Amino acid sequence: MTEWFLNLDFFSKLYWSIAIVSSLIFMVVMIMAFAGGDADDIGDIDTDLDGDAGFHFITFKNLIGFFTIFGWSGIACIDAGLSTPATIIISVFCGLLMMLIMTALFYFISKLSDSGTLNYKNALDTIGEVYLTIGAGRSSMGKVSVNIQGTLRELDALTDSQTSLKSGTIIKVVDVTSNGILIVDQTRKPIEPTSPKHETLQQGAKNLLENK
Repeated sequence: MTEWFLNLDFFSKLYWSIAIVSSLIFMVVMIMAFAGGDADDIGDIDTDLDGDAGFHFITFKNLIGFFTIFGWSGIACIDAGLSTPATIIISVFCGLLMMLIMTALFYFISKLSDSGTLNYKNALDTIGEVYLTIGAGRSSMGKVSVNIQGTLRELDALTDSQTSLKSGTIIKVVDVTSNGILIVDQTRKPIEPTSPKHETLQQGAKNLLENK
């Protein structure tokens, strides 16, 4: 292996060195990224490609991706017998393309992650139920069960009502504080319409009593 490497020309040695080293680092970076670690902590040199927050083109992960593809595409060009200028141009292009793909990948992953984050403002005007008694006039905090973003959640709540809201009370969220505490007020369950069949039975029973 060592002899094979020593027999290569300088240009090939350069590409093989870049490809092998960057590939090893790339695997570590990807494992860290998908295991929940932050690989950019190794060397955070983020630069915004545009004004959209979270869309970074030059990052540690992207640079490692660039050199990985740069190295291997360069090796492929050398094996194909391409000239030195053509090899450099193609390998740089492939590396930049890889950076763009990785930028888009991590951007959309971050967007998906953000979409699952609870936004308390989505609780406004929702109907829920008191889980733990809430003190009158914001005297003590309780908990309510409300459906937010398709999930039933138990959240801290206060009320401006002059009477305490006991467990089981039906409430409506009227406001949300800056730190995510719901302000609720008592409401009533909607009255279900009377069943036509039930009305018919009642009228029939009434007519029967009148006939008697």
